[in-house]
Amino acid sequence: MAHPELDPARLDARLAAVKEASYRLAIATTAEKDAALEQVAKLLRERRSDIVAANQEDLEAGRASGLADGLLDRLRLDERRIGALADAVLDVVRLEDPIGETVSGRSLPSGVRIDQVRVPLGVVGAIYEARPNVTIDIAALALKSGNAVVLRGGTAAEHTNRVLVQLLRDAYAAAGLPADAVQTVDDYGRAGARHLMQARDYVDVLIPRGSAGLIRAVVDEAKVPVIETGAGVVHMYLDESAREDWAVELVHNAKVQRPSVCNALETLLVHRAAADRLLPSVIDRLEASGVTVHGDDRVRAIRPEAVPVTDEDWATEHMSLDLSVGIVDSMDDALRHIRRFSTKHTESIVTNDLGNAERFLNEVDAAAVMINASTRFTDGAEFGFGAEVGISTQKLHARGPMGLPELTSTKWIVRGAGHVRE
Repeated sequence: MAHPELDPARLDARLAAVKEASYRLAIATTAEKDAALEQVAKLLRERRSDIVAANQEDLEAGRASGLADGLLDRLRLDERRIGALADAVLDVVRLEDPIGETVSGRSLPSGVRIDQVRVPLGVVGAIYEARPNVTIDIAALALKSGNAVVLRGGTAAEHTNRVLVQLLRDAYAAAGLPADAVQTVDDYGRAGARHLMQARDYVDVLIPRGSAGLIRAVVDEAKVPVIETGAGVVHMYLDESAREDWAVELVHNAKVQRPSVCNALETLLVHRAAADRLLPSVIDRLEASGVTVHGDDRVRAIRPEAVPVTDEDWATEHMSLDLSVGIVDSMDDALRHIRRFSTKHTESIVTNDLGNAERFLNEVDAAAVMINASTRFTDGAEFGFGAEVGISTQKLHARGPMGLPELTSTKWIVRGAGHVRE
């Protein structure tokens, strides 16, 4: 889709309006914010036919341009997914408002009282691609935590996002909050995204969600502080004690339930002592669901029809029914492989050995580390956050699924009665 030439002054005026709206949102009551969220859920259901129609335009354009199946799946918003979005917004209503929460507090020997309380970040910019559900998720969590948002949802979802952003603005206005607390730069395309990345005077934090290439571009180009949400080259390790029934079900669920998302399994590692016992049934179940196995030489000795795996495969977030599979000689080898190729998103071990479980927990460096559980659980809704802004793979400010507390900062409140420092 063609976009107008960037008008920096006009876009700055839009961002300034978002900044101004953020001051009103920062002091909004919980009741006001919840009323707006209820309006969002109501309008999602009332306007679902408009959303589906706009989404069909995006899907048709995506197919015509050769968009990958995984991205098409992320792009799709049907009536069921819209209903789930509305339910997720109402889940956010039921969450505790973090703003004003006292994180810590005490009285000093001088008699001065100090309290550290949660406050909004201010204006949150989000850059993402082919994920219109993120438009609603981020706006809902931002609203509940008192933040305004500027959204860049990508050309692939432009028709859908236009409808969703207008819906959000209408919902805010209906609840007596400023519509300008939700804005988009989609109409300026990539030029708008670049301008957003540089807008330190107006935007307090930037959160990218999408491919490794998109995230890297934002991190490299942005002047606004970035919370990095990483790609998911996710591993599962079956040690020599792993139960076969657990291995079959956990690997299948992690890979097949929804292969296009960042918490889907991309690499399976199996201890050599368990390979002959576990791999045939694990691979049989995967192949029955259409998974293509990319295996190393030892895997191909067990399953000759497996595609030869490459170093590129080990480092790839497939987002498809492709799985890289390797046999390792020891847990040390498994840990070395994970350290080399992990994007520090989610890693899981299947084991019946308590020592191995604890060692895996202690030595694997990732936002989420699991024992005998599907990697698909790394998700804001599954963690009880209502929704998520993204899954942070960095270590500063936030790590893992980001919910309401991760969209806040703190300030210190000092109360005195004429106190002076000695």
